[in-house]
Amino acid sequence: MRIALGLEYDGRDFTGWQTQPAGTGIQDALEAALSRIAGTPVATVCAGRTDSGVHATQQVVHFDVDVQRPESAWVRGVNTYLPDSVAVRWATVVPEDFHARFSATGRAYRYLLLNRPQRPGLARGRAGWFHHPLDEAAMVEAAARIMGTHDFSAFRAAECQANSPVRTVTRAEVRRFGDWIVFDFAANAFLHHMIRNLVGSLVYIGKGAHPPAWMDELLAARNRTLAAPTFAPDGLYLAGVDYPAGFALPAAPVEGEAFPWIAP
Repeated sequence: MRIALGLEYDGRDFTGWQTQPAGTGIQDALEAALSRIAGTPVATVCAGRTDSGVHATQQVVHFDVDVQRPESAWVRGVNTYLPDSVAVRWATVVPEDFHARFSATGRAYRYLLLNRPQRPGLARGRAGWFHHPLDEAAMVEAAARIMGTHDFSAFRAAECQANSPVRTVTRAEVRRFGDWIVFDFAANAFLHHMIRNLVGSLVYIGKGAHPPAWMDELLAARNRTLAAPTFAPDGLYLAGVDYPAGFALPAAPVEGEAFPWIAP
């Protein structure tokens, strides 16, 4: 039997999603909790590996088990054994051909940035911070330039293992809510550190270091060293994963539910 789960987590307590020898990955915590409920070792596959310090409001995972348990056991039961910073939101039986990673048709990420002179207190570790005023109109114009299919080599980490740097971006929005700037991205897939590198370059544009057309230059140059430094992981969230409608998975949380402190 194949089960799919929807997770949310605060990434600050972990070294990222992937299992580690010291057991410090989110995957380690989840598999230990699932194994307690299943009564046998459980191996998981996620939709997208998140880095150390990166959060999720909707990570999707699948695993296979031979035991029968009510779906509530995979939610409330598993949550009993998870650290407080990780929670299963839903569980559902899926067809054997469902794959959390390879069945996904798109992924969405959000970056939350606090733009004020004072560093964050309440949102420490859960939002990025930039102390100088940012011109959101310039960032909106620059973000629109990455829409469509491009070679994103300029925004790809050196250790990225993707076979191709070409990705198709279907959403690239920048919005301000008071002191908050919200960056929303959606694409068929993302490269390692792609979002954090895009945010870093958008911030450079927002502070006036470069015009919006600089984004076109970076895409054309395909040179990571020409773009801005990688931005902090604190404000990055895996916010949703798209699958064919036939799998009938629950939707990602709406904006106000996931981020109540910046909801319009």
